[in-house]
Amino acid sequence: MDGSDDITQILLKWSEGDNAALEELMPLVHDELRCLAVRYLRHERANHTLQPTALVNEVYMRLVDQQKLEWQSRGQFFGLAARLMRNILVDYARKHQ
Repeated sequence: MDGSDDITQILLKWSEGDNAALEELMPLVHDELRCLAVRYLRHERANHTLQPTALVNEVYMRLVDQQKLEWQSRGQFFGLAARLMRNILVDYARKHQ
């Protein structure tokens, strides 16, 4: 089984109520989430105070709060993570204007 299959299987366990699955998942996806955060932050103002790791941590906190998600795939997970990152950046910009 490759890494993508591993992630999908862990997501399925999480969907079934295995809360420990999120702890198992994060080390597998952290680097990719951080790369995504770096890409999003490149489009922000130069003096932005939010760092990529902080953005990933905020996404993690919001993922923990998700209830009754029926994960289908790794792609769905990263799609939601990307949307959460965009929402966090919009909220951050609103708060700091």
